[in-house]
Formats: sequence, structure tokens, C-alpha cells
Amino acid sequence: MNYSFHRSFKADILIVDDTLENLRLLSTTLMQLGYKVRGVMTGQMAIMAVQTLPPDLILLDIKMSDMDGYTICQHLKSNELSRDIPVIFLSALNEVIDKVKAFEVGGADYITKPFQFEEVIARIENQMALQMAKAEIRQLNEELEQRVQERTQELESANLQLKTLNQRLEQEITEHQKTQKRLLHMASHDALTSLPNRVLFMNRLIQALQRTKQEPNYQFAVLFLDCDRFKVVNDSLGHFAGDRLLIAIARRLKTHLTTTDMLARFGGDEFTILLENIQGSEEASRLAQKIQTSMSWPFQFDDQELFINASIGIVVGDQTYEQPEHLLRDADIAMYQAKALGKARYQIFDTQMHYHAQQRLELETDLRRALHREEFLLYYQPIISLTTGRINGFEALIRWYHPQKGLVSPGEFIPAAEETGLIIPIGLWVLKEACQQLKTWQDQGLFKDKIKMSVNLSVKQFSQVNLIQNIDKILLRTQLNSSYLKLEITESAIMDHPESATELLQQLRDRDIQLSIDDFGTGYSSLSYLHRFPLHNLKIDRSFIKRITETRQNLEIIHAIITLAHHLNMTITAEGVETEEQLSLLKNLGCEEGQGYYFSPPVDANAAQALLQDNPHW
Repeated sequence: MNYSFHRSFKADILIVDDTLENLRLLSTTLMQLGYKVRGVMTGQMAIMAVQTLPPDLILLDIKMSDMDGYTICQHLKSNELSRDIPVIFLSALNEVIDKVKAFEVGGADYITKPFQFEEVIARIENQMALQMAKAEIRQLNEELEQRVQERTQELESANLQLKTLNQRLEQEITEHQKTQKRLLHMASHDALTSLPNRVLFMNRLIQALQRTKQEPNYQFAVLFLDCDRFKVVNDSLGHFAGDRLLIAIARRLKTHLTTTDMLARFGGDEFTILLENIQGSEEASRLAQKIQTSMSWPFQFDDQELFINASIGIVVGDQTYEQPEHLLRDADIAMYQAKALGKARYQIFDTQMHYHAQQRLELETDLRRALHREEFLLYYQPIISLTTGRINGFEALIRWYHPQKGLVSPGEFIPAAEETGLIIPIGLWVLKEACQQLKTWQDQGLFKDKIKMSVNLSVKQFSQVNLIQNIDKILLRTQLNSSYLKLEITESAIMDHPESATELLQQLRDRDIQLSIDDFGTGYSSLSYLHRFPLHNLKIDRSFIKRITETRQNLEIIHAIITLAHHLNMTITAEGVETEEQLSLLKNLGCEEGQGYYFSPPVDANAAQALLQDNPHW
């Protein structure tokens, strides 16, 4: 495809994204910057738009409704009309294998969502600069060829001018070679740090793998380095400061490497290192230790010191590896394992990590299907009035009955649901089912007292802008009076954004919904903030109740919590009550409610209904 660019040129950009909000936001921003923008929401529309009027650049989402971004890119690259159009992938997928696949199908760049507009603009300008540079080369080649022909004709007619013409030609060739060298450097190096980029790193990795086939004893190592909490620097100090920090990190890393090692910026705040001809993993470990020691030193910018750590994944390459992508995948797995163990450390890959990663992927895949297959069910644990000994309410607790694995522990699948964002639809399902169940028991006349249903809200649910609207819809659909609903929220959920949390909690309280702090003592563990929020109830974490009989100090802590909560007009619920002694102490301290195995474990809906019908007294 032929391009003609000049300095004032603004590209014609095609945005392909099936999320209308993303499409509108990107289009508006780019058009404000002077770009010509078209947007489509399906793969078929994208292919048709390119065939009708080829754009200069394509921003392509991976997850599409009719076909994924990889398929669209492959189709475009197979067509002579569109094969040279640069494609920048935009995706929430952040695994190395996803990024590698994007480049395999012909992607020019990869931006991870959520993205910063400054990064998107920079990537677009880099791609267009590269296209302009390529156009310059083609133009130079055409001009050079024309000049050569002219010089040849002149040679035939004027041999006396040969020396002068040859000198001019040599000079032009030299300039052409310089331009080519500069463009090749641009294509294979990171514009910010001047380090090799992922393309050049992958080429070196391929060479290293080929060498393992020729030299059986040859080994090398790949270190995958990710800066911990780098986003905090960007968010607090701006992207200019973040860029300066990345440059400084690159310089510091280079001081620990030899001339045979390769340091590359893989993208964002990720760096990769190739160590060649090593004797074993110990050499890579020593380098990782040196890097982490040097990263603990402050970075000085003007009068400000910045501190940042790094998590490092290490994989040793040998004859067992066939593809460079597998090396990067394993190094990335090891790096995330290092992060999971507390960050600011390194981890050497072993096959067990790959197995766990596959298991986690399988779990996430099954979790996505579980909602559609209706594999979730709710258990209910009674909450007992310590004054009357009767049931005051139930806490709804989710369980997952996997068709092959049976009951899966919430401790196993809830973290995965949180990480993938599936906790939001799952949480709404729990809220709807719990409200519907309580309404059913009410309609059956199983109790006369005002029994409430407690439902946990995750941190991600609490931060959703449409949370209130979703709760209103569920209450309307189930016809449950809002005063019978109690929402349990963790300390961290409200303390991350206290101002917005106060407003949201007040909206819930205005609806007569009961509000409770769940697992008190495991988060900020401070009563000083409680007066700021419109709360009704405080649930003391089971770890406090378990230690209540150990020392007088533990008992005094519980007493202090209950006393201050009462001064704030809050009731207290004790979780994890398991013994008669614990129950007696809590009653003496004035605790209103208890929950735990002393009364009943979590039970299914039928067993919970039986408890209501039996109306037991504890």
C-alpha cells in the first residue's frame, strides 16, 4: 500500500471495538487532536470499511462479538490492499501469550486496557512516524534509481564529468544507508529508553534456541521484570515523571549486565533480560539479587526521591524448549508467582507453576460457564439474638457445585472471581437469590419476627457506579421490603474512597437497607472512622472470638469494641461462636447477636427452612 506523508499529516484511523463507550471515548479524543476517525463495532464491518476506504492505521479490540481481533487481523494481512496497514491491538488481556499471539498474526503494537490516552497517542504517533519513514525510504529509492539513470546517460555523453558524478552518487548512497540504519533502529528499539524492543528480543531468543540444538551443553536464561506499583507513580506524579523513572531504571539495569547480555523493554513497565552461555540457574539468581538490591536504592529526580521495587521471573532455556513464546510464558508465570508471594522478589520457574497456571485458567474458564449453567447455590447460616435465643436472620453464603469436581471451596474460586471481575455478576446473582428466598419464606408465613437476610458486597461490587440501581431492580423484582435486607461490607471497601463511600452508604440507608461492617479487625482495625459512616451493625471477625477465652487482654479488646460501637448506636454481631463459654462471655459483654457452628453451620435452603419451622431456642 502506498503512503504519502508530511509533517502536518494527521492519520485516518479506523477504531474497531464492540463496546460503544470505548468507541465514543477514543473517537472523540482522537478527533480533538485532528485525526480523521471512523469507528465500527463488528469484525465484518471492519473488513468492509477497510475494503471501501483503507485507513492509515487500525485500533483493534481482541474480544469481539462476531469474530475476535486475531481473526480480523489475519484477514486484513492476507489481503494485498490492507496487509501493510499497521494494527494496534487494544485489549484487557494482559497475559504474555495473548500479546505474543497479537504479534504473530501481524499486529504492530499492543496496548493493555485500561489504557492511558497519552500512551495510545504516543503509540499511534510512533506507528505513523514509522510509516512516514518507510515512505521516505521508498521515495529515496525511487529518486536514487532515477538519478542513477540520469548519471548513466550523462556518462555516455560526458566522460569528463564522471568523477564529479560518482562523488555525488557515493554521498547519496551514504545518506541512504544512514537513513536505512536509522529506520531499522527505530523498528527494533524502544523510543523512550533506546533499549531493544520485543521484536529484537524475540529474534535474539530464537537464535539462542537454535544454538541449544547445535550445542547440547549450551544454556541461557530469560529474566522477566515487572515494576511493582509503577502505576502509583504515573497516577500521583504524571506520565512525564513515569517516563523519567523508566529511563532511570533502564540505565540502572544496564550497569549489572555484560556486553553479551541483552536488556529489552518489553512494554509498559516490563523489562526482559537474556543471559547467554550460563552454567545454571544460580547465575540468573545472583543477577536477580543484584538487581533487587540496586532497585531498593532511591531514584533521585531534582529534589524528590522515588522508590520502586521489581518482581522478577526467571526461566532457564535449554533443549527442552522449542518456541520462544513458551520461554516468555514461563518467565511471566514465574514473575506473577513472585508478585503473589509478596512482590520485590524473584522466582525461578518450575513445571509445577505451569500446572497451577493451567489449573487457574481452567478454573476461570469453568467459572465463566458456571453462571450460565446455574451451578451456583446458596447456603444460609442463622444469626441468633443473644437476648432471646431466636433466629434474627441469615447470612447468604455462595457455594459452587462443579459438575466434575463437586463442591468447590469459596476460598478457591472467590479470589479468581475477584481477579477476573466475575464477582460482579456473581454478586448480583447472590443478592437476587437471597432476596427471593427470604421473600418466599415470608410468603409461606414461616416466621412472625422481622428476620433479615445478610448479603456480602465485594470491594469491586461496592465500587460499581450502578450498584444502587441494581439493588433497586432486585428489590423491585423480588418484591422484598428493603428493611429486611442487610448488606455486609468490608472495611477496605469503604476506606479506599471514604468520601464516595459515605455518599453511597447514605443512599442505601435512605432506602432503609441495613448496613454492616463485615470481618471487623482484619482490615484497618480502627474504630476511629466508624462515626463518619451511616452504619447499623458491626461484625467482629471470628479470629477475635476464637481468642476471647485465652487472655483477659483479648476479652478487654472485645469489650472496648462493643462499648464504643454502642456509643455510636451500632449493634454487634459476633462471628465464629463455637463454644458455650464464648457465648456466655459475649452475652455478659452486651453483644446483641452471634453466628457460628455453636448454633448451626451454613445449610442449604431446605435445612434453613426446617430451622425456621422448628423455631429452636439457643
